[in-house]
Amino acid sequence: MDWLPPMDLTPTILLRLVMASVLGGLVGLERELHGKPAGLRTNMFICAGSALFTILSEMLAARFGGDATRIASQLIPGIGFIGAGSIIRSRGSVHGLTTAATIFVLASIGMAVGGGFYWTAMFAAVMMVLALSLLGWMEKRFALKRELRHYQVCGTELAPLTTAVMDLVREQRLIIHRLSSRRRDNLFELGFELDTSSEQNTAIVTRLTEKKLTCDVTLTGLEEGE
Repeated sequence: MDWLPPMDLTPTILLRLVMASVLGGLVGLERELHGKPAGLRTNMFICAGSALFTILSEMLAARFGGDATRIASQLIPGIGFIGAGSIIRSRGSVHGLTTAATIFVLASIGMAVGGGFYWTAMFAAVMMVLALSLLGWMEKRFALKRELRHYQVCGTELAPLTTAVMDLVREQRLIIHRLSSRRRDNLFELGFELDTSSEQNTAIVTRLTEKKLTCDVTLTGLEEGE
């Protein structure tokens, strides 16, 4: 059995890797249930990988000498690349910032577990899950979340139609991301996109109805990845 390498998997290392996977999976499960791009497996791997790199930093420094934090310190720019890949800019809106921030914090939780700071890691993971759940509930409860919506209004004359839309946008202090018009039979169709909350969307539809403009609204944006 001399050909076998020496055993380096200790109960402590096993505990740290399992714990990092569980904590990462806990946060990832919350993201998965809300349909976010970085879900259960992604967050679990990020947290476990960060823990493993931290463990390796300590073990390699003990075996060969050198700075024990050298490898671990490179996790921050490395995780930054993964987080940047989850951010999407679409039609004037930015999505995925919450997902990128979650990945960044998960890496720090993994490093905490890898370094043996179990209670700190558990507190941070529970705090993240509670914050994500609570803030998500508040966004829905108080209609704080903005989504990119496509509006289409119809009228017999283009100039008054455009004026009505621009007045309404200025009144709501919003910015039009895309404006287009076309003529179909005896009607002009004016389409535009706005990044609005549910409350703003209701106000816009109500005002357009009051002006006797036919209105159609569809969601065109991505949910925040958040």
